[in-house]
Amino acid sequence: MTRFMTMLSALIVMAGLAQADPSFWRHEWPNTNFNRTSVTNWAEIMSGGPPKDGIPALSNPDFHKVGSERRISGTEPVITVEIDGASPRAYPLRYLTWHEIVNDRVGGIPIAVTFCPLCNSGITFDRRISRGTLSFGVSGKLRNSDMVMFDRETESWWQQAIGEAIVGDLTGTKLRALPSWMESFAQFKARNPNGLVMSEPEYNRSYGRNPYVGYDRSARPFLYTGENPPHGISPLERVVRVGDRAWPLTRIRAEGGVREAGVNISWEPGQASALDHATIAKGRDVGTVRVRDGQGRDLAHDVMFAFAFHAFWPKGRWMIR
Repeated sequence: MTRFMTMLSALIVMAGLAQADPSFWRHEWPNTNFNRTSVTNWAEIMSGGPPKDGIPALSNPDFHKVGSERRISGTEPVITVEIDGASPRAYPLRYLTWHEIVNDRVGGIPIAVTFCPLCNSGITFDRRISRGTLSFGVSGKLRNSDMVMFDRETESWWQQAIGEAIVGDLTGTKLRALPSWMESFAQFKARNPNGLVMSEPEYNRSYGRNPYVGYDRSARPFLYTGENPPHGISPLERVVRVGDRAWPLTRIRAEGGVREAGVNISWEPGQASALDHATIAKGRDVGTVRVRDGQGRDLAHDVMFAFAFHAFWPKGRWMIR
């Protein structure tokens, strides 16, 4: 992490501790019911810097055929969504790094494709709950360094890593995670020559650039004050989370994949890290993971940093061997 980010982190932590009281946020969030919450320690929630909607989520983006794409390099990571009855879609991290949430509809299913750069957490959710369909934005808040989303219908706050409302009227409500995965654009294109890729949004952003240069090689996460993972695992090591289990990516790579606990995890090279080099396409090769069940069906999962798994699943099982 750069010296600037380290200094900024320290300043925001101090400011966040001073504001560890929901009364401070009521002027910005007058429609949020702070009397309903599952948060027991408000000091865990900090400002990440941008205000509400300062990181603009996207809705109903345009797409085009992969064969006509000229901006995206083959190694660049995308989040792939394949839903029966719809053309496969690729959501490039070159855009999600700057927008973090895409509200879309695929095969008749309203989805939210989400990416938290500080946790490397990329999860796709079904936006439907019992009360209706939600639309999500970026609150600008972080908890354990993970993005706090909000829904525009009730302005409840949602923890991205666990897909659960933690503040507001919908507290305790959970979103259903859908099978999706990160892979390189070349891998997506080879498998889906007629697939669709999200078009560049009409915002003035440095798409293709990584604002978190060297982050996944840092010794400590940004705006995280919790415990380090057990077993000597580096806080920013990638782990494959399935439910409440986590497999270190170093083990999966070394063994060429694992098959245990009813899960088959494969790995192949070719995908660049979005959080390494200043240019995403030049990031080091972290490879692509696919997670399937015993029948070969894709499973919902996350390839996140180890510290985030430990923070949100403190009693989770570490699949070391």
